[in-house]
Amino acid sequence: MNNLPAFGLVTAAMLFCMIVSGVPVRFMLRGLRPILIIILLTFFMNLLMTGGETILFKLGPVTATREGLMLGLRMVFRLSYLVIGASLMTLTTTPNQLTSGIETGLRSLNRMHIPVHEIAMMMSIALRFIPILTEEAQRIMKAQKARGADFDSKNLIARVKGLVPLLVPLFVAAIRRADDLALAMEARCYHGGEGRTKMHPLKYESRDYLAWGILGLYAAAIIFLYIMGVKY
Repeated sequence: MNNLPAFGLVTAAMLFCMIVSGVPVRFMLRGLRPILIIILLTFFMNLLMTGGETILFKLGPVTATREGLMLGLRMVFRLSYLVIGASLMTLTTTPNQLTSGIETGLRSLNRMHIPVHEIAMMMSIALRFIPILTEEAQRIMKAQKARGADFDSKNLIARVKGLVPLLVPLFVAAIRRADDLALAMEARCYHGGEGRTKMHPLKYESRDYLAWGILGLYAAAIIFLYIMGVKY
């Protein structure tokens, strides 16, 4: 995306997906809070480190240009849309549906001896471990706070040191859970995807072909607007 019409098209597509999914816009925007520092840092780095002809202001050796401002805004929108799009996908698609779709879509790679089923299984397990590890981290943090650990200090060095008693037991708990999961899978005679069938196999319907058609038109429009932006 390098021009205003392309950004407008992507914004309209994002809003359309949010309306169809039923996910509130405010809820999606709250998902940007964890990366707010990264977004601001990206904006100011592009603003102050990009050369150009139109100078906006100077602060000693630092110069802000119009070109840097436009590049910084583009990067902010790109990062925001990337996070919103990923959140929208995970909020509307279960881990089983996601990994099943990946496995079905990459099924042809089995001819190249690429373990597609194992890769999809690892992704499914990783997605399922995220809320479990989050809950475990909160439990450990509360226990460490009860023992006098300080996680709310304004001193950056103190906060980094305070993470050590949190990360060590969290990694130990994650390794223990992974070991228990491996033993449970072996006890159930899991030996990979060869010869396995699906309880709910994926089947293409008319709405799937419609979605492919809309996606193709959207991609063609983005490419066209990008080329027009390069020309002008």
